[in-house]
Amino acid sequence: RMSTEPTKLTASNFNMIMSNDKAVLVDFWAEWCGPCRVMHPIFEKLASEFRDKIVFARLNVDDNGDLSAKYRVMSIPTFMLFSRGKPIDMVVGAVSEDKLRQMIQKHLGSA
Repeated sequence: RMSTEPTKLTASNFNMIMSNDKAVLVDFWAEWCGPCRVMHPIFEKLASEFRDKIVFARLNVDDNGDLSAKYRVMSIPTFMLFSRGKPIDMVVGAVSEDKLRQMIQKHLGSA
C-alpha cells in the first residue's frame, strides 16, 4: 500500500515540496511538544484520507528555525496550508480532527 507517512520537510527540500501542483499542509511541530504528539495520529489519518489531493508534510521547528521564523510560527503545533508556495490558511494548537478537516475541505472546494 502507498505510504501515507507525511513528508519530512527540511530547508533543503522545502522549495521542491512547495513547487508541487497540489496544496501542501505543513505540521510545524517539535519533539518536546505534547500537543504536537497528540495531533500526529490525526494528521496521519487525514493524510491517508486526502493524500490524492494534498501533500502532507511535517517541519520540526527546532531543526528548522529559519523556516519557522519566516512563516512567523509562534506556537506549535501550527498547521499551515500552502498553495503555490504561499501560506493561504492556518490552524494553531491541538484542534479536533473536524476542525483540521474543515480547513482542508474549505480549500479543496467540494471534495
